[in-house]
Parts: sequence; C-alpha cells; structure tokens
Amino acid sequence: MAAISQIIAHIVTADVEHASTGSWIYLGLGGREFSLDTHDVDFSRGADACFLLGEESNVKYSDYNDPRTPPLSTEDLAHSPVYLRVETAGDGPAWCLEWVSVTVNPDTSYRRRFIHPSLAGSAREHRIWLDTGYGKAVYLRPVDDAEPRH
Repeated sequence: MAAISQIIAHIVTADVEHASTGSWIYLGLGGREFSLDTHDVDFSRGADACFLLGEESNVKYSDYNDPRTPPLSTEDLAHSPVYLRVETAGDGPAWCLEWVSVTVNPDTSYRRRFIHPSLAGSAREHRIWLDTGYGKAVYLRPVDDAEPRH
C-alpha cells in the first residue's frame, strides 16, 4: 500500500464530426470523483490531452481535485471502480471518446494503470459515444502491459 501522489489521465477525443464536447468530464477513482477541466480546450475534436491530479496538477480547482486531500492510497483502488463519466452540458453535450489511460503514481514502484481495451484503435468500432441518451460512463480495468497505441 502506498499513498497516491499523482494521477495522469491520458484522453483522446475522436477526430470525427460532433466528437467534441463542452460537457463536464469526471474521473472516478479510489471512491472519489475528480473533475478533468483545465484552462485549455480539453475535449475538442481530435484532442490528445493529459490531465494531472495531485503533484504537478494542471486541472482547475487543483486543491479540490487532489488525491492527497484527503489522502487516497493504492489500496483504495481495489475497492471502487475506475471510470470516466460525462455530466452533459451545453448545446453539443455528446462526446466521442477514442482512448483513455489512467496511471496512478506513474514514476514509482506502486504504479497502477487502467484502460478500456475495446478503445485500442481509431476505427469506428473502437470508439464510444457518451451522452444522456447513450450512457454517461465508461469503466476501466487494470492492466500491467505497456500502453497500447491508440
């Protein structure tokens, strides 16, 4: 068991029509939800972005989106699902997710990584649309291998 000091969510929005969103995107991990929102356009069509929580954070409201406050540990990962969730907002709320990889404590021996294996690839069948009418969450599973290319 180790304290979680950093989480990196690597997310790719598909490069297809209407793929971008202005909706809120959340990461669920360790029994908490974290907002993946920065000062940049994060979920635009074709965007390939990394969201850092904890050490070296690049998200808005970093003090409130910090896995160190209250402290989470790698043990917490076994007790709650890891997922991305859309909270729809605005005129174009649907979002087309092409790839996601979430890494906990990336530069330590306690590194843990989560992906959705069906999203490996850029073909239509390797994407998922998230919206109120389609489903708002995608659940990830732990992996030990090297990160597949998207």
